[in-house]
Amino acid sequence: MNKDHGHHEHHSHKEQSVNKAEKIEERLQEKTLHGHSDAMHSDTRHHPPHQGHAAHGEAGHDHHRMMIEDFKKRFWVSLVLSVPVIVLSPMVQHILGFSLDVPYGMYIAFALSSIIYFYGGWPFLTGLVEEVKKGAPGMMTLIGVAISVAYVYSTAVAFGLEGMDFFWELATLIVIMLLGHWIEMKSVLGASKALELLVSMMPSEAQVIRNGETITLKVEDLQQGDLILVKPGEKVPADGVVVQGDSYLNESMLTGESKPVQKRKDDNVIGGAINGNGSLQVRVVSTGKDSYLNKVINLVQEAQKTKSDTQRLADKAAKWLTYVALVAGFGTFAVWLLVGAELDFALERMVTVMVISCPHALGLAIPLVVAISTAVSANNGLLIRNRTAFENSRLITTIIFDKTGTLTQGSHEVEQVVSFDQRFPEQELLRLASGVEQNSEHYISQGILRKVKADGIAVPASENFNYLPGKGLEGTVEGSDVKVVGPNYIKEYGIQVPDSKAEEGVETVVYVLVDQQVAGYITMRDQIRPESAGAIKVLKENGIKNLLLTGDNERVAKNVSDKLGMDGYLANVLPHQKQEKIKELQAQGEFVAMTGDGVNDAPALAQADVGIAVGSGTDVAAETADIILVNSNPQDIASLIMFGKATYRKMIQNLIWATGYNIIALPLAAGVLYQQGIMVSPAIGAALMSLSTVIVAINAQLLRRQIKQLY
Repeated sequence: MNKDHGHHEHHSHKEQSVNKAEKIEERLQEKTLHGHSDAMHSDTRHHPPHQGHAAHGEAGHDHHRMMIEDFKKRFWVSLVLSVPVIVLSPMVQHILGFSLDVPYGMYIAFALSSIIYFYGGWPFLTGLVEEVKKGAPGMMTLIGVAISVAYVYSTAVAFGLEGMDFFWELATLIVIMLLGHWIEMKSVLGASKALELLVSMMPSEAQVIRNGETITLKVEDLQQGDLILVKPGEKVPADGVVVQGDSYLNESMLTGESKPVQKRKDDNVIGGAINGNGSLQVRVVSTGKDSYLNKVINLVQEAQKTKSDTQRLADKAAKWLTYVALVAGFGTFAVWLLVGAELDFALERMVTVMVISCPHALGLAIPLVVAISTAVSANNGLLIRNRTAFENSRLITTIIFDKTGTLTQGSHEVEQVVSFDQRFPEQELLRLASGVEQNSEHYISQGILRKVKADGIAVPASENFNYLPGKGLEGTVEGSDVKVVGPNYIKEYGIQVPDSKAEEGVETVVYVLVDQQVAGYITMRDQIRPESAGAIKVLKENGIKNLLLTGDNERVAKNVSDKLGMDGYLANVLPHQKQEKIKELQAQGEFVAMTGDGVNDAPALAQADVGIAVGSGTDVAAETADIILVNSNPQDIASLIMFGKATYRKMIQNLIWATGYNIIALPLAAGVLYQQGIMVSPAIGAALMSLSTVIVAINAQLLRRQIKQLY
């Protein structure tokens, strides 16, 4: 039976992480976090996301699937019908230099465009009405006005008004806006699937111990304080604390930890973990809305409503473009009539202005960048909870690093082996120790076994294994009594040992006793990650100050800081003091990022301008951090900043491309330079708009290449 290597008093029983669940939740959250802009969510306002329990969430997910299917159908129908409309358009024929004489072509285009307008454009028309009712014109108003003006004017042209129709412009505008909406809706579906995966991790029933008897209850009927029995091989039905038993739990779906984690009295367990060979009695701590699962559901739903500053900028652009379109359009019409122009000419100018005021590209500018950055970042272990903080990562001037698990590996490796007895040279000392250590899952045991394997040493068989609580392990190896113990055992029994050369306070020391004699000792150290030095170098090259903040002693902090060439360190800092340190730096005008594991560092993560939880973070990280690094790789922190800069640049570039051409096109379309013989025809205006859309799409794709260079 495997027991924990309890003799190492350095062993810390931190709350177990829930990184895998964060991966599921945040991968999805990040996809939806770009916020469902007003431009893309008219229908979702009628059907807000369901709140609360998983059952409600599933109902919302089913509704969401129906909505996606609806928009998918509208998109494909509109796209197919747009092809003949485009081919039949005299404007397109003129641009492309061909002529196609189809009997009743104008009426066919009118009929097909009518279907596209009322069927494909319905979400935007209802969105227009809703925004007008609220007195908050936005993208829906802009799209609704553009397609309505284009449809009404083109219909008039089809039935006799002098001019050139805008049916093809109407059709392509609706198709592209539906595509933008569909992209976003598919991202939201990812959230639904992720939540369903979390729900599936939970068992449906629980064994509850009451009055000495075991009864079966549905998981939703569990109450806080209930005592539940978790048998070997079963899933833990609720968050709780172990009150009796000893077993190893498979938390790979929750924490990403590949090996089973030992759980015994007073240890926390998370609903969904799979029990090993032992039985556990667990006191329920969280149920219903307080459970981890429901917190995740609520986090996702809240994230879906959140907008970043850049998205708000897009919304503002849409709002002002609506005003510009209406004022410029009707103003153009009125002015041309006042100067004596023909009615059909004045109408054509008005429609041209209004149609090109609604850039196709604006509907894709942010969703395309977000969709690409989401997929690439998630594939590289970067999960974004707060998109504004992600975009603001470009402003970071100082990064505070928590030591363990971020700059260091968080797993102890053998540093040195020292023998006191010639009969037991270093390799033999390791071999005998491994005979006992093979029975434990403790991190120090695993470190010794990794060293033995690396050195090609065969692990000997052992028997009579015994766990010495708080002191060490013992067993019989090849007829000899072998003990591997910590300093507590040595002190308790007054055992004399020669002076060790271990760095006190920096290294962990375990002693190997053979037949009651101290044969030597093994030191272990939390190793600095190979990527840490490179990450610090990149940060320095970009002028970003980096500091080590740790609860460890001065010697440990200085050792790590000096080896990495950091700008400084703060040692012996208690959890609540970390937040104060962040405040002090912010008061000095620094834009501070904090990295931590989300437990002791939660207040500091919340205080920082950008909170970054490393992969070992717990559920607290999901509530306090802005960004989660799945792999705990410090190099990812440096890449994050570069990534944030690249993404922000693309968003701004796309917004400029999507709206900037109006500065030139609108005055020309209105006829400001008409007397000089310069005027944007409907065909040229349409071509400029299409070009803007193409540029936005290509520019967003270039982001993928830039990000790949960072990883």
